[in-house]
Amino acid sequence: MFLKFPENFTWGVATAAAQIEGGAYEDGRGLSIWDVFAGIPGAIKNGGRPDKACDSYHLVERDVEMLRELGVNSYRFSFSWSRILPDGTGKVNEAGIAYYRKLIELLKKNGIKPNATMYHWDLPYQLQLQGGFGNREIVKWFTEYAKVLLDNFGDDVDFWVTFNEPIATYVGYGAGFFAPGLHNEKYARQALHHLLLCHGEAVKLFRSYNFKIAKIGIVVDIWRHYPGRPGNAEDEKMARVSNEIRGYGMFLHPLFLGGYSKDLLAYFEENDLMPKTEEGDFETIKQPLDFYGLNFYNGLIDNAEKMREMQKARKEGGNYQDRPESHPEALLDVLHMLVDKYHLDIPIYITENGLPYDDNEGKEANLQDDRRIDYVKSVLHFAHRAVEEGINLRGYYLWSLMDNFEWSAGYCARYGLYYTEYETEERIPKKSAKWYSEVTRANGFEE
Repeated sequence: MFLKFPENFTWGVATAAAQIEGGAYEDGRGLSIWDVFAGIPGAIKNGGRPDKACDSYHLVERDVEMLRELGVNSYRFSFSWSRILPDGTGKVNEAGIAYYRKLIELLKKNGIKPNATMYHWDLPYQLQLQGGFGNREIVKWFTEYAKVLLDNFGDDVDFWVTFNEPIATYVGYGAGFFAPGLHNEKYARQALHHLLLCHGEAVKLFRSYNFKIAKIGIVVDIWRHYPGRPGNAEDEKMARVSNEIRGYGMFLHPLFLGGYSKDLLAYFEENDLMPKTEEGDFETIKQPLDFYGLNFYNGLIDNAEKMREMQKARKEGGNYQDRPESHPEALLDVLHMLVDKYHLDIPIYITENGLPYDDNEGKEANLQDDRRIDYVKSVLHFAHRAVEEGINLRGYYLWSLMDNFEWSAGYCARYGLYYTEYETEERIPKKSAKWYSEVTRANGFEE
């Protein structure tokens, strides 16, 4: 059976500046928190660093050529704040502006719509030294940065995204395994409030330009948790906390419903974590958007008993592999939840979805990546079903164009359609690249 998607459906791939660009110390770019974090012993698997990454800073023509080979009609990338404003504020780095202008011009020349993220986790280190997102001044700093981007690229970008996966800031400030590597939940909760304010002010600024083409939205990932044993108090609580206290609920509620949820407010009060707010904050955060970006990878089943077994195995030095089983069917549930619970009445794009191969599996296994193809097919099956059920789903972006620096996993997790030879920076198309190029050109696929 051939699954045909709606006419004008967007097919794309996604990347992020810190993960592919490299050129970390060239042409006036400043340090980011990931440049510094990667230098901490043990912070990144196998000691990987983003200094060179995929060297896209120098190989941008080849990257756009790959996009053309794939037949995609949109490319999702991010700006490096440190390449635009090396100190986070102040003097603009014209070499950075020139790099992104070249990328956008190449995309336009090839009929590929730019989907540009303002912030994909790589805060300028100079701003982190001043408190980063924990300092309310970040709202002014981010708005200044957003203005530089909009002044220079404005209507040349079809889709603007303010933030990608804000939860990374929570993880980096509160859990320690993302940059900048802090373990302070109170600070993290305050930082998230300021981040949402940055988003709201950037949207307000965007509206003042009255662009004819450009649209603006935000990307929030949803890993929806479900109780493994419905009715079991422990499992039910695990799922609720994962969704509402430490997951998507802490963003979607203020963005689309207004204010923080009752569950989250109760958690703040019980644990002395209430962020400092000012009058009008939640009105600023809840700005009307043109689209919503959903990063979806899996649904997760919570079982308290199995979790204890897993933790015990880890403590005892066991080789417990906690890779979650695949639940692509959760996509359909998530999409309906966005409409039914959060009342989204704007277009939705799946802005990230993919499957990693471990570098240890070897080059040949990575190139013959049937497992990735089967996984993406299963996700697209439910995406197509969602469209049939009336969900306003307008596009799909596969993560990622090529193997790259996968944050704390370093270069061990390979998500790319193209295999990256990091010694030579050669990009080699995988089996999935050929398959995806057939999907994009046919606007669908054979199940």
